[in-house]
Formats: sequence, structure tokens, C-alpha cells
Amino acid sequence: MEVDYLFQIGDNIVYPMHGVGIITAIEEKEISEKKQEYYVIKMLIGNMQVMIPTGKISSIRPITDIIALKHITNIFHHGESDRLLPWKQRYKVNTEKIKTGKIQECTEVVRDLMRMKKEKALNTSEKKMLDNAHEFLISELGLIKGITENQIKSFC
Repeated sequence: MEVDYLFQIGDNIVYPMHGVGIITAIEEKEISEKKQEYYVIKMLIGNMQVMIPTGKISSIRPITDIIALKHITNIFHHGESDRLLPWKQRYKVNTEKIKTGKIQECTEVVRDLMRMKKEKALNTSEKKMLDNAHEFLISELGLIKGITENQIKSFC
């Protein structure tokens, strides 16, 4: 049975809320008496392995390319932050942004929380969110072909 997949073994991908990973295999598994194809992904953060059904590929995306870097840099350095939201509402909005898996949304979260951190100490939840989102962002930037170390450092 020949199947065409959107992703291939060796592809770098982003899995929302988990970060970047590499597809190490495509395997057929039988779970609850149903055979299904799965992407086996080695996550670079946390050294964990996940399996995602090939039919659920909408939850993963390829790594951003160098062409999008200028836009991402602009968001990070020049975008506007909404500082008027109460922290619980801001936390919910930021969580939803990270769940999208879009690098632009993650960049906004990192930018906004880093700006807030300069003004006052973040609470424990937002501090953890900043650390995770920043790690996701930097790990993806590190896999973009053609990006320089100085460009990555500009997000620190």
C-alpha cells in the first residue's frame, strides 16, 4: 500500500505546545482494533517521543523558512504589546497564541512577556510561560536554514 505523506522521515516540524521535533519514522500501529499510520516524532525539547496519526497532520507544521524571518523580527522588535489586560486574561490569551503553533504568535508572547519582565517581576505562571515560549522560539529559529547566530541572539 503506497501512501503519500505531507511530511517525510527526517523533516523538522513544529508541534504546538511541545516545540520542534524531527520525524524519525512513519509506522502503522493497531490501537483499539483499528490500524492507523503514525508519525513518530523525536521532540528536541524535553527529549521525548510522540506519535501523531498521519490523519491529524493539521496539528503540526513545517519549520518556518528564512523568508519569514524579517516579518518575525519586525514583530519582536516593533510590535505593540497590550499591557492593559489583567494577568489571568493575558495568560489565557497567551496560551491560545502558543496553542496555534504559529511562530508569529509565539514571537508575540515572548515579546510581550519580556517587555513586562523588564518593568516588573512576572508571576510564576507567566515566568514559566515565557521560558517555554522562548525555548520553542529559539529552538525553531535554530533549525531555519540560512539564519545566523547573531539573528538568533537578537531574540534573547
